[in-house]
Amino acid sequence: MSETLLPLFGPLAIAAMYAVVACTVILVITSMKAHLKAIAGAVLASWVFGTVLYVELPVEFFYRMLAAALLVLALQFGIYRIALRPRFGWADFKGMRACTRNTVLHMVLLSGSVIFVLPFVWLVSTSLKEDSQMSKFPPEWLPTQQVEVVLNGAERKVSTTAYNGTTVRVATMTEHYDGTRDVQVIAPASLRGDTFVTRDRDLKPVRHFAPLWSNYSDALKFLPADTDHGLVFLENTLIVTSLSIIGTLLSSSMVAYGFSRLKWPGRDITFTVVLATMMLPAAVTMMPVFLIFRWMGWIDTLKPLWFPSFFASAFNVFLLRQFFLGIPTELEDAAKIDGCSPYLTYWRIMLPLIKPALAALTIMGFMGAWNDFRGPLIYISSPSKETLAYALQLFQNSHGGEPGMMMAASTMVMVPVLVLFFFTQRYFIEGITLTGIKG
Repeated sequence: MSETLLPLFGPLAIAAMYAVVACTVILVITSMKAHLKAIAGAVLASWVFGTVLYVELPVEFFYRMLAAALLVLALQFGIYRIALRPRFGWADFKGMRACTRNTVLHMVLLSGSVIFVLPFVWLVSTSLKEDSQMSKFPPEWLPTQQVEVVLNGAERKVSTTAYNGTTVRVATMTEHYDGTRDVQVIAPASLRGDTFVTRDRDLKPVRHFAPLWSNYSDALKFLPADTDHGLVFLENTLIVTSLSIIGTLLSSSMVAYGFSRLKWPGRDITFTVVLATMMLPAAVTMMPVFLIFRWMGWIDTLKPLWFPSFFASAFNVFLLRQFFLGIPTELEDAAKIDGCSPYLTYWRIMLPLIKPALAALTIMGFMGAWNDFRGPLIYISSPSKETLAYALQLFQNSHGGEPGMMMAASTMVMVPVLVLFFFTQRYFIEGITLTGIKG
């Protein structure tokens, strides 16, 4: 088979491997007896062994994968026909169909999650690499550093090369401008201490897994001294984020409560107009809003970054309105009988019942304010008032040629958002999925 058929056999091989894993899981789950589970495990082991065996053959990778997968699929089909099918009834067949469907669905979802998580893994991995390791192709995922030994009172880099027909491990003693180096043999023991001159391209560095954590500290050291190693940027970002979240929750919930639970003339028409504002691009209102803030004297302050959140946005109002509409009216009537005013009803009765929606708005508001780049770019001109997103852009302009430190700075800015979403994703998903579902 020639390489011209590789685009065809590549997807077929990957699909066959998916089928192998799915069938193995199905056989293990649907086999109720221990000996059948052992057979399924043996098939899985044979698949792994067969794949390793095929790796040694002088055939392309995808061809090996396809051949091994087809072989194991044939074995699994034989096991099903001989051991499982005679014992299966209709109920077992229906359970196997459901198991097959769930297995394939989870495999597809896991594959998609791997695709989406790869950029983040690459970001973290690159932030821990040396600059020389980042330009290699094919790329290396694990951060490594060249092994060093102490020789003659100094640290020497270790490499391998050929010497007198033998592969030896050497330590670099002196580097010359003509591309040659003086090296000393450190292994094997029979040649230890021998010195000779070799070329750079003949040396293969000996590397080991060693994350370069100094990229993070170096990234902070290169920040301006008046920013206190980035703490000023962090403080400004926390102020803007906190006030934005407070403003978003208060304004959006109050407006949504007025549109959903209070009856007043023109309510539905006004709500339609509010929703229509979602069709206006942000670029249309950018200049008028800037002129307003300039007239108020707020340019080069943090106020334009958080003050607009106290004016509810249409999407947030719509989200909370759907939650308010799902609350039974009997609760509101009982509050009125107990003497609660509309404000007390809103604060003590309604808000506690829409916590999932408020949690979702909190997460979205945090992410929006934390990652906001356009706002500081337009309104901020003093370095002492910049936020992390804008400071990261300035850092890229200054140190874009040092990818290790750049990735380290990006990781430090991104980690708080990921940690927040990781611990609150349940509330976020609950707040989105329950929107519009009436009790």
